[in-house]
Amino acid sequence: MAAPIAEQPAYLTSIGQSADVQMVKTLLTRADIKFDFNSIVEADGISGKTLVLAVGGSSKGLGAAGIKAEDELVRAAEIVKKAKEQNMVIISVHVGGEARRGELSDKFINEVVPYSDYIIVVKDGNKDGFFEKLAKGVPMDTVEKITAVVDPLKAAFK
Repeated sequence: MAAPIAEQPAYLTSIGQSADVQMVKTLLTRADIKFDFNSIVEADGISGKTLVLAVGGSSKGLGAAGIKAEDELVRAAEIVKKAKEQNMVIISVHVGGEARRGELSDKFINEVVPYSDYIIVVKDGNKDGFFEKLAKGVPMDTVEKITAVVDPLKAAFK
């Protein structure tokens, strides 16, 4: 990230209901970023100046939340639309590596990454260059491991 684009407070939610959102929650805390969190928030519930999306699908997580994949895709689209209407900066974070790729996760990635203002991805999750294809000019940082996400997160915030 060349210059900070995001402001606090942030709002963190899950797109795909994977446990990765808990890791992103920890990373935001380590980066000393103030944020609110709700993994299943609806579009009308988001607030703050920056929306952080922990992207990664989990059939187990969706089942536990009682959400169908199709409904989660609709929720994702509505959240992104609302964030854009509110001029929120959108940061998509994919920390699940190769395990959080595949048909289910890729649907969610495809739904939000193109509308993001910044993308952070752990290298193993982008072996096929999928994120670059979707990013189309959106600033993106690739890190070696999950713990390395803290630095680009810090750098993204003013």
